[in-house]
Amino acid sequence: MRKMLPSAIALSVALTVPALAADLPALKAPPYVPPPPLWTGFYAGLNAGGTFSTGSGVANSSGDLYDDYAPAAAGAAGALSALVSGSGISNNSGVLGGGQVGYNFQFQQNLVVGLEADLQGLSGSNSGVVVGAAPDPRATATQMVTTGQYNASLDYLGTLRGRAGFLLSPTWLAYATGGLAYGGGNLSATFATVDAAGVYGPGFGPSTYAQTRVGWTVGAGVEWMFLPNWSARVEYLYYDLGTVTTNSVVAGLNNGTGTVGYAYGTSTSANFNGHILRAGVNYHFNWSSPAPVIAKY
Repeated sequence: MRKMLPSAIALSVALTVPALAADLPALKAPPYVPPPPLWTGFYAGLNAGGTFSTGSGVANSSGDLYDDYAPAAAGAAGALSALVSGSGISNNSGVLGGGQVGYNFQFQQNLVVGLEADLQGLSGSNSGVVVGAAPDPRATATQMVTTGQYNASLDYLGTLRGRAGFLLSPTWLAYATGGLAYGGGNLSATFATVDAAGVYGPGFGPSTYAQTRVGWTVGAGVEWMFLPNWSARVEYLYYDLGTVTTNSVVAGLNNGTGTVGYAYGTSTSANFNGHILRAGVNYHFNWSSPAPVIAKY
């Protein structure tokens, strides 16, 4: 009897424990929630770099409008207008700096698309001087000399671009970009003619252009998420805002008659296009969820 009592107690406990366990709430592991995409969200940042152009820059041309000396082939305006025509380029590079804002959306693990707007100021201009000389129309031994000065510049440059990229790794993004470009274009030209013999009086003709230009841009870049919420990038852009032309008329008196002795028209054109190479840094807000932790090595 004494030997059977422990066995009966053990059997009773064995039958009771499963029944009690069935009454307890089931404990389940929490569902797995994948971390949010690293690149999705709004961002803002700063950029700085350089701009340069490989085009012909500014071109000048002139045409004879009036000459009071016969024969016309020997006229001052005809000879001078041919000599002041030409093109030149200098100081066509500069520096730029500004900021950008945008939004990225990451999908299919390694694809990123987005929209970005930026605005930056530019320094530097495309400027130069052309000089022409022609025989005095009165066949004296002196020369009539015309000097032309021009300057083309962009005060600012902004873009509104789409971006599409591929993740080389979770923290490295290679992307292409393109869209709208706009900028504040300025073009000025001044032509002056003098006659050392004093037969004709001096002539002077300025012209200016200042207006916002709209065009397009395309480029590519790479971006690195080096800390949670922080990324750095290097980017290349080509922009084209079209061609601007400004015109003026240069005229001088015949000192002997007091009437107009010569007049010629000038046309100055500038191409507002170029290349940009810049670096930048962005802060990613990630308002929708906490920023994921990037592994440290």
